[in-house]
Amino acid sequence: MDDPAAGPADSVTPSGRTTGAGRRQATAQLVAVGLAAGFLSGLLGVGGGVLMVPGLVLVLGMGQRLAHGTSLAAIVPIAVAGLAGYALAGEVDWLAALFLAVGAAGVGAPVGTYLLHVLPTRVLAVVFAIVLVATAARLLAGAGDAAGRGDLTVAAALGLVAVGVLAGTLSGLLGVGGGVVMIPALVVLLGVPAAMAKGSSLAVILPTALVGTWRNVTHHNADLHVAAVVGLTGTGAAFLASQLSVGLDERLSNRLFAGLLLVVAAKLLWDNRRPHLASEGGAAAEPGDGGQSVAM
Repeated sequence: MDDPAAGPADSVTPSGRTTGAGRRQATAQLVAVGLAAGFLSGLLGVGGGVLMVPGLVLVLGMGQRLAHGTSLAAIVPIAVAGLAGYALAGEVDWLAALFLAVGAAGVGAPVGTYLLHVLPTRVLAVVFAIVLVATAARLLAGAGDAAGRGDLTVAAALGLVAVGVLAGTLSGLLGVGGGVVMIPALVVLLGVPAAMAKGSSLAVILPTALVGTWRNVTHHNADLHVAAVVGLTGTGAAFLASQLSVGLDERLSNRLFAGLLLVVAAKLLWDNRRPHLASEGGAAAEPGDGGQSVAM
Protein backbone atom coordinates (compact mmCIF):
# COMPACT_ATOMS: atom_id res chain seq x y z
CA MET A 1 0.00 0.00 0.00
CA ASP A 2 1.40 3.38 -0.95
CA ASP A 3 2.12 5.86 1.82
CA PRO A 4 0.16 9.09 1.16
CA ALA A 5 2.94 11.06 2.79
CA ALA A 6 5.57 9.79 0.37
CA GLY A 7 4.51 12.00 -2.56
CA PRO A 8 5.57 15.58 -3.34
CA ALA A 9 4.98 17.89 -0.41
CA ASP A 10 3.09 20.41 -2.54
CA SER A 11 0.52 17.89 -3.77
CA VAL A 12 -0.45 15.98 -0.62
CA THR A 13 -3.28 16.91 1.70
CA PRO A 14 -3.72 15.81 5.35
CA SER A 15 -6.28 13.23 4.19
CA GLY A 16 -3.97 11.78 1.54
CA ARG A 17 -5.60 13.55 -1.44
CA THR A 18 -3.95 15.60 -4.12
CA THR A 19 -4.51 19.22 -5.11
CA GLY A 20 -7.81 20.76 -6.21
CA ALA A 21 -11.08 19.65 -4.67
CA GLY A 22 -9.34 17.25 -2.29
CA ARG A 23 -7.17 20.04 -0.91
CA ARG A 24 -10.16 22.34 -0.39
CA GLN A 25 -12.04 19.58 1.40
CA ALA A 26 -9.04 18.84 3.61
CA THR A 27 -8.69 22.53 4.45
CA ALA A 28 -12.38 22.72 5.37
CA GLN A 29 -11.93 19.70 7.63
CA LEU A 30 -8.92 21.30 9.32
CA VAL A 31 -10.88 24.52 9.89
CA ALA A 32 -13.77 22.55 11.41
CA VAL A 33 -11.41 20.69 13.75
CA GLY A 34 -9.74 23.96 14.76
CA LEU A 35 -13.02 25.75 15.48
CA ALA A 36 -14.36 22.85 17.54
CA ALA A 37 -11.11 22.42 19.47
CA GLY A 38 -10.78 26.15 20.10
CA PHE A 39 -14.32 26.41 21.41
CA LEU A 40 -13.80 23.42 23.68
CA SER A 41 -10.51 24.84 24.94
CA GLY A 42 -11.95 28.22 25.83
CA LEU A 43 -15.15 26.81 27.30
CA LEU A 44 -13.59 24.15 29.51
CA GLY A 45 -9.99 25.29 30.01
CA VAL A 46 -8.42 22.32 28.24
CA GLY A 47 -5.94 22.39 25.38
CA GLY A 48 -8.40 21.03 22.83
CA GLY A 49 -6.37 17.89 22.09
CA VAL A 50 -9.33 15.74 23.11
CA LEU A 51 -10.89 16.82 19.82
CA MET A 52 -7.80 17.50 17.72
CA VAL A 53 -6.17 14.09 18.11
CA PRO A 54 -9.30 12.10 17.14
CA GLY A 55 -10.04 14.66 14.42
CA LEU A 56 -6.60 14.37 12.84
CA VAL A 57 -6.63 10.55 13.12
CA LEU A 58 -10.22 9.65 12.31
CA VAL A 59 -11.25 12.47 9.97
CA LEU A 60 -8.01 13.41 8.21
CA GLY A 61 -6.34 10.00 8.27
CA MET A 62 -3.17 11.17 10.02
CA GLY A 63 -1.03 8.61 11.86
CA GLN A 64 -1.69 8.41 15.59
CA ARG A 65 1.79 9.42 16.72
CA LEU A 66 2.06 12.32 14.28
CA ALA A 67 -1.44 13.46 15.29
CA HIS A 68 -0.36 13.71 18.93
CA GLY A 69 2.65 15.86 18.10
CA THR A 70 0.70 18.06 15.69
CA SER A 71 -2.13 18.51 18.18
CA LEU A 72 0.28 19.70 20.86
CA ALA A 73 1.70 22.31 18.47
CA ALA A 74 -1.80 23.51 17.54
CA ILE A 75 -2.64 23.94 21.22
CA VAL A 76 -0.13 26.82 21.56
CA PRO A 77 -2.10 29.59 19.77
CA ILE A 78 -5.42 28.25 21.08
CA ALA A 79 -4.13 28.36 24.67
CA VAL A 80 -2.92 31.95 24.18
CA ALA A 81 -6.38 33.08 23.04
CA GLY A 82 -8.25 31.23 25.79
CA LEU A 83 -5.86 32.45 28.48
CA ALA A 84 -6.32 36.04 27.33
CA GLY A 85 -10.08 35.73 27.80
CA TYR A 86 -9.81 34.36 31.34
CA ALA A 87 -7.07 36.82 32.31
CA LEU A 88 -9.20 39.79 31.21
CA ALA A 89 -11.93 38.51 33.52
CA GLY A 90 -9.46 38.07 36.41
CA GLU A 91 -9.98 34.30 36.42
CA VAL A 92 -6.37 33.05 36.66
CA ASP A 93 -4.62 31.86 39.83
CA TRP A 94 -1.10 32.77 38.75
CA LEU A 95 0.65 31.40 41.84
CA ALA A 96 -0.98 27.97 41.60
CA ALA A 97 -0.30 27.99 37.86
CA LEU A 98 3.39 28.67 38.52
CA PHE A 99 3.82 25.55 40.66
CA LEU A 100 1.85 23.45 38.20
CA ALA A 101 4.01 24.74 35.33
CA VAL A 102 7.21 23.79 37.14
CA GLY A 103 6.12 20.16 37.16
CA ALA A 104 4.36 20.17 33.79
CA ALA A 105 6.80 22.04 31.56
CA GLY A 106 9.98 21.27 33.49
CA VAL A 107 9.52 17.53 34.00
CA GLY A 108 6.28 16.11 32.64
CA ALA A 109 6.36 17.32 29.03
CA PRO A 110 9.91 16.02 28.32
CA VAL A 111 9.00 12.64 29.85
CA GLY A 112 5.78 12.42 27.84
CA THR A 113 7.40 13.33 24.52
CA TYR A 114 10.10 10.71 25.16
CA LEU A 115 7.45 8.03 25.78
CA LEU A 116 5.68 9.16 22.59
CA HIS A 117 8.60 7.80 20.56
CA VAL A 118 8.80 4.53 22.53
CA LEU A 119 5.22 3.27 22.93
CA PRO A 120 3.46 1.48 20.01
CA THR A 121 0.75 3.36 18.12
CA ARG A 122 -2.12 1.15 19.34
CA VAL A 123 -1.00 1.64 22.94
CA LEU A 124 -1.22 5.40 22.46
CA ALA A 125 -4.81 5.13 21.23
CA VAL A 126 -5.87 2.88 24.11
CA VAL A 127 -4.17 5.08 26.74
CA PHE A 128 -5.82 8.16 25.28
CA ALA A 129 -9.24 6.50 25.40
CA ILE A 130 -8.71 5.45 29.03
CA VAL A 131 -7.83 9.04 29.97
CA LEU A 132 -11.03 10.26 28.30
CA VAL A 133 -13.23 7.72 30.12
CA ALA A 134 -11.64 8.49 33.50
CA THR A 135 -12.10 12.21 32.96
CA ALA A 136 -15.74 11.74 31.94
CA ALA A 137 -16.42 9.70 35.08
CA ARG A 138 -14.92 12.41 37.26
CA LEU A 139 -17.00 15.11 35.58
CA LEU A 140 -20.22 13.13 35.93
CA ALA A 141 -19.47 12.48 39.62
CA GLY A 142 -19.36 16.23 40.19
CA ALA A 143 -16.78 18.27 42.03
CA GLY A 144 -19.05 20.15 44.39
CA ASP A 145 -18.95 23.88 45.08
CA ALA A 146 -15.54 25.52 45.31
CA ALA A 147 -15.26 28.42 47.74
CA GLY A 148 -11.70 29.44 46.83
CA ARG A 149 -8.28 28.36 48.05
CA GLY A 150 -6.50 29.60 51.13
CA ASP A 151 -2.80 30.30 51.47
CA LEU A 152 -0.55 27.80 49.74
CA THR A 153 1.32 25.58 52.19
CA VAL A 154 4.57 23.80 51.33
CA ALA A 155 2.67 20.52 51.07
CA ALA A 156 0.08 22.06 48.75
CA ALA A 157 2.79 23.60 46.57
CA LEU A 158 4.57 20.25 46.28
CA GLY A 159 1.24 18.61 45.48
CA LEU A 160 0.71 21.09 42.65
CA VAL A 161 4.16 20.31 41.25
CA ALA A 162 3.31 16.57 41.32
CA VAL A 163 -0.01 17.19 39.56
CA GLY A 164 1.90 19.27 37.01
CA VAL A 165 4.30 16.40 36.34
CA LEU A 166 1.37 14.06 35.65
CA ALA A 167 -0.40 16.63 33.47
CA GLY A 168 2.76 17.42 31.53
CA THR A 169 3.45 13.74 30.91
CA LEU A 170 -0.04 13.26 29.51
CA SER A 171 0.42 16.41 27.43
CA GLY A 172 3.63 15.23 25.80
CA LEU A 173 2.44 11.64 25.43
CA LEU A 174 -1.12 12.16 24.24
CA GLY A 175 -1.06 15.57 22.57
CA VAL A 176 -3.52 17.05 25.08
CA GLY A 177 -2.99 20.13 27.17
CA GLY A 178 -3.20 18.42 30.56
CA GLY A 179 -6.27 20.35 31.70
CA VAL A 180 -8.14 17.08 32.20
CA VAL A 181 -5.85 16.50 35.18
CA MET A 182 -5.20 20.04 36.43
CA ILE A 183 -8.76 21.37 36.54
CA PRO A 184 -10.19 18.59 38.76
CA ALA A 185 -7.10 18.84 40.99
CA LEU A 186 -7.48 22.60 41.45
CA VAL A 187 -11.20 22.37 42.17
CA VAL A 188 -11.20 19.26 44.39
CA LEU A 189 -7.88 19.63 46.23
CA LEU A 190 -7.62 23.41 46.59
CA GLY A 191 -11.21 24.58 46.28
CA VAL A 192 -10.45 26.86 43.33
CA PRO A 193 -13.67 28.02 41.58
CA ALA A 194 -14.31 26.33 38.24
CA ALA A 195 -13.76 29.40 36.04
CA MET A 196 -10.48 30.24 37.77
CA ALA A 197 -9.36 26.61 37.55
CA LYS A 198 -9.94 26.71 33.79
CA GLY A 199 -7.98 29.94 33.37
CA SER A 200 -5.14 28.65 35.54
CA SER A 201 -5.07 25.42 33.54
CA LEU A 202 -4.59 27.34 30.30
CA ALA A 203 -1.78 29.35 31.91
CA VAL A 204 0.06 26.06 32.50
CA ILE A 205 -0.90 24.49 29.20
CA LEU A 206 0.84 27.24 27.22
CA PRO A 207 4.44 26.68 28.41
CA THR A 208 3.86 22.93 28.59
CA ALA A 209 2.72 22.80 24.96
CA LEU A 210 5.68 24.97 23.91
CA VAL A 211 8.20 22.64 25.56
CA GLY A 212 6.52 19.52 24.21
CA THR A 213 6.27 20.97 20.71
CA TRP A 214 9.94 21.94 20.67
CA ARG A 215 10.91 18.39 21.55
CA ASN A 216 8.50 16.92 18.99
CA VAL A 217 9.86 19.17 16.24
CA THR A 218 13.41 18.02 16.99
CA HIS A 219 12.19 14.44 16.47
CA HIS A 220 10.29 15.40 13.27
CA ASN A 221 7.06 14.42 14.96
CA ALA A 222 4.85 17.45 14.34
CA ASP A 223 3.36 18.84 11.14
CA LEU A 224 3.66 22.57 11.83
CA HIS A 225 1.75 23.54 8.69
CA VAL A 226 -1.32 21.56 9.75
CA ALA A 227 -0.87 22.72 13.36
CA ALA A 228 -0.84 26.36 12.26
CA VAL A 229 -4.07 25.99 10.30
CA VAL A 230 -5.86 24.19 13.12
CA GLY A 231 -4.42 26.34 15.91
CA LEU A 232 -4.92 29.76 14.32
CA THR A 233 -8.43 28.78 13.22
CA GLY A 234 -9.30 27.94 16.81
CA THR A 235 -8.03 31.14 18.42
CA GLY A 236 -11.15 33.22 17.85
CA ALA A 237 -13.42 30.42 19.04
CA ALA A 238 -11.24 29.93 22.13
CA PHE A 239 -11.43 33.59 23.13
CA LEU A 240 -15.20 33.83 22.65
CA ALA A 241 -15.82 30.57 24.51
CA SER A 242 -13.68 31.73 27.43
CA GLN A 243 -15.96 34.74 27.82
CA LEU A 244 -19.00 32.46 27.84
CA SER A 245 -17.42 30.08 30.33
CA VAL A 246 -17.22 32.64 33.12
CA GLY A 247 -21.02 32.58 33.54
CA LEU A 248 -21.70 29.01 32.41
CA ASP A 249 -23.47 26.58 34.72
CA GLU A 250 -20.74 24.21 35.89
CA ARG A 251 -22.85 21.07 36.14
CA LEU A 252 -24.28 21.49 32.64
CA SER A 253 -20.87 22.05 31.04
CA ASN A 254 -19.43 19.04 32.88
CA ARG A 255 -22.20 16.75 31.69
CA LEU A 256 -21.92 17.90 28.09
CA PHE A 257 -18.16 17.53 28.14
CA ALA A 258 -18.35 14.09 29.76
CA GLY A 259 -20.72 12.89 27.05
CA LEU A 260 -18.38 14.13 24.35
CA LEU A 261 -15.39 12.39 25.94
CA LEU A 262 -17.24 9.08 26.13
CA VAL A 263 -18.24 9.26 22.46
CA VAL A 264 -14.69 10.05 21.34
CA ALA A 265 -13.21 7.31 23.55
CA ALA A 266 -15.66 4.73 22.21
CA LYS A 267 -14.84 5.70 18.62
CA LEU A 268 -11.09 5.44 19.21
CA LEU A 269 -11.37 2.03 20.88
CA TRP A 270 -13.66 0.72 18.15
CA ASP A 271 -11.42 1.80 15.30
CA ASN A 272 -8.23 0.56 16.95
CA ARG A 273 -9.64 -2.91 17.57
CA ARG A 274 -9.51 -3.48 13.82
CA PRO A 275 -6.02 -4.69 12.87
CA HIS A 276 -6.03 -3.14 9.40
CA LEU A 277 -6.96 0.31 10.71
CA ALA A 278 -4.41 0.14 13.51
CA SER A 279 -1.67 -0.82 11.07
CA GLU A 280 -2.67 1.91 8.63
CA GLY A 281 -2.73 4.51 11.40
CA GLY A 282 0.75 3.49 12.46
CA ALA A 283 2.12 3.41 8.93
CA ALA A 284 1.12 6.82 7.68
CA ALA A 285 3.75 9.45 8.26
CA GLU A 286 5.15 7.91 11.44
CA PRO A 287 8.60 9.09 12.52
CA GLY A 288 11.14 6.34 12.29
CA ASP A 289 9.17 4.51 9.60
CA GLY A 290 10.48 6.57 6.73
CA GLY A 291 7.32 8.69 6.55
CA GLN A 292 7.32 12.42 5.98
CA SER A 293 5.41 15.19 7.67
CA VAL A 294 1.96 15.46 6.15
CA ALA A 295 1.74 18.56 3.96
CA MET A 296 -1.35 20.35 2.75
